[in-house]
Amino acid sequence: MTTIAVTGATGQLGRLVVDALIARGATPGDIVATVRDTTKTADLAARGVQVREADYDRPETLAAAFAGVDRLLLISGNEVGKRLPQHTAVIDAAKAAGVGFVAYTSLLRADSSPLGLAPEHRGTEEKLAATGLPHALLRNGWYTENYAGSIAGALATGAIAGSAGDGRIAAATRADYAEAAAAVLLAGEPGVYELGGEPFTMSELAAEVSKQSGKPVSYQNLPVAEYQKVLVGAGLPDHYAQMLAETDGLIVDGHLDTDRDDLAKLIGRPVTPLSDAVAAALKN
Repeated sequence: MTTIAVTGATGQLGRLVVDALIARGATPGDIVATVRDTTKTADLAARGVQVREADYDRPETLAAAFAGVDRLLLISGNEVGKRLPQHTAVIDAAKAAGVGFVAYTSLLRADSSPLGLAPEHRGTEEKLAATGLPHALLRNGWYTENYAGSIAGALATGAIAGSAGDGRIAAATRADYAEAAAAVLLAGEPGVYELGGEPFTMSELAAEVSKQSGKPVSYQNLPVAEYQKVLVGAGLPDHYAQMLAETDGLIVDGHLDTDRDDLAKLIGRPVTPLSDAVAAALKN
């Protein structure tokens, strides 16, 4: 019996990882869903999954959460700027608890990426290496769901805005990345995986939205500063809008593209095509 823990198990990715583990044959009772708020876990408990409290900001909760765990998936936190100390607390607790293997959801080419999100991921990877724990780095590319929120607005205005130019984005769905994480956890084999789907440009995304919706939608490429204003106007905080706009500008240079097929190999099937991801977004 191998006990597998998933942090952030009530999050958008974490729930899908639990689903994928069970679909791939893991016994629900051997899965530990660690969460910050246990009141949101009734559905997981009903399936027989163990539920334990684990708050990245409260290290005192982590020792009990990881007791008896053989393999752990550390899903990166969602508070940019706080993630490295949070992840360090999780890794230290995992090592102290005797966890034998850690998989971490990192960023595409985190060791060399100039993206604003990269330093915290790079620091976490370095922390894992320093502990000597056997580990796998799941260097996820962009989620296609990142663009789902812009589709409704695009149908209303006829345009998707950005600063990516003709840069290619090797995005994949959360479900694809979750299935890859489950495969790695079940295998328990260390490695570095550069994960991404079939690349597309923003113009191709707009064309797919137009094709499926029957409404004219085009891609509007903007200077980074102008795109940042658009994001602020949509309600994003200034610092977050700046980071996203600057990230978009770096897409031009290929920093969210990969020709590696690690993701398809891990999940044992083709990565979800853009057309399917757009269709799902249009249904919601």
